[in-house]
Amino acid sequence: MNTGLYKLIEEGEHQQQDFKFCINDSKKIAKSLVAFANTDGGRLLIGVKDNGKVVGIRTDEEYYMVESAAKIYSNPPIDFTTKQWSTEGKTVLEISVQPSEKKPHFAKDETGKWLAYIRIKDENVLAHNIQLVVWRKQNSSKGIHFTYSENEKFLIDYLLNNEGITFSKFIRLAHISRKKAEEVLSNFVIMDVIKMQTSREGTVFVLNREFDQSEIEKFR
Repeated sequence: MNTGLYKLIEEGEHQQQDFKFCINDSKKIAKSLVAFANTDGGRLLIGVKDNGKVVGIRTDEEYYMVESAAKIYSNPPIDFTTKQWSTEGKTVLEISVQPSEKKPHFAKDETGKWLAYIRIKDENVLAHNIQLVVWRKQNSSKGIHFTYSENEKFLIDYLLNNEGITFSKFIRLAHISRKKAEEVLSNFVIMDVIKMQTSREGTVFVLNREFDQSEIEKFR
């Protein structure tokens, strides 16, 4: 028995680990690789069922499908490393992906559309458009242009008195355009004044309670 492999399996699926029974669709694997690259990195254990049972794989075939997922169905392409685990006559292929400096990465879905994903706990979740705006600004050499207007004041005041706000609710309550809402929210995310809480149900923007309250008071 390979104790190193079983220690990994005992962790179960989580933010940085996913099990795959087998690979029959490179597009689905691309989704996982992209989610890892766009978040905290992670590893795929291929040849392991969701319940942790080791079933093994045919390594050559699986490797080439992962390579297609990373190079053809991911944009920009994703770098990965591999490791083979052998136990009880079966082989498990470990695919490791580091957090990317080229975010966002997009995966090509069944309809040919390119979509960005992030990893939340043990799920691959579609990235909110504000997250895409944040990445684009972070990759820009121009930095951000910040002015504290009534829109910013409204958002801070609202979040000081409420648990969170959605993108659409912010637009509706502040009576602003989608573009302006994107600018305000993305700037505050980059400044770490607010946090994005994303799940399969959607994204909510909340005040970063660890942010210096005296700094928040300056915005009011």
